[in-house]
Amino acid sequence: MATHTALVTGGNRGIGLETARLLARRGLRVVLGVREAAAGEAAVQALKDEKLRVGMVALDVADKASVEAAVLQLARRNLRIDVLVNNAGIYPEGDALAAADEAFEDAFRVNALGALWTSRALLPEMLARGYGRIVNVSSGYASFARGLAGPAAYCVSKAALNAVTLKLAQLAHGDVKVNAVDPGWVRTRMGGPAADLTPEAAAEGVVWAATLPAKGPNGGFFHQGKPAQW
Repeated sequence: MATHTALVTGGNRGIGLETARLLARRGLRVVLGVREAAAGEAAVQALKDEKLRVGMVALDVADKASVEAAVLQLARRNLRIDVLVNNAGIYPEGDALAAADEAFEDAFRVNALGALWTSRALLPEMLARGYGRIVNVSSGYASFARGLAGPAAYCVSKAALNAVTLKLAQLAHGDVKVNAVDPGWVRTRMGGPAADLTPEAAAEGVVWAATLPAKGPNGGFFHQGKPAQW
């Protein structure tokens, strides 16, 4: 069986880095999508020191031209992306009135549109090949059932990401699956030191969705492999 290749956006730290590590340990070839070359190179070297098959590509998901350039570069390197983890995200603070206009614009551009642009660039080939996994790293703060109980720009943009997940999943056929994952409250730069989960524990739920079997779900929202409320 051919080795699958995964692209993990925001892969140089936190949940993204641990997701890349766990996927590589499962035998996948992993490409880290990174904005900052130095941080990406350090992450890649750390994973290579563990004898894992990893590389990197310059990728700013907020910039559609950067997404297109990254996909073109991957094609030139003969890297066919079978698994896409849309992990890159930002966490602007503030409520619906206090947050700056730019907070909403930036959050939508990174958290929702970034995943959409990257998925639109890679999903058609997955559909043509009959295999693909897209995992959108969302949040419990995106859940209407839980009251969108976080900073306004973050909540609204992550709820939009969930909507993107459903619309992409409606196009999936064959062994192609698109799902969203709530990783939980995680001890990262975004989540802070008091959070419940380590990045590795949170990444387990992402990897579960990224490596679903053919009979696995499509178009769902999950936390640690169990259905979550939209």
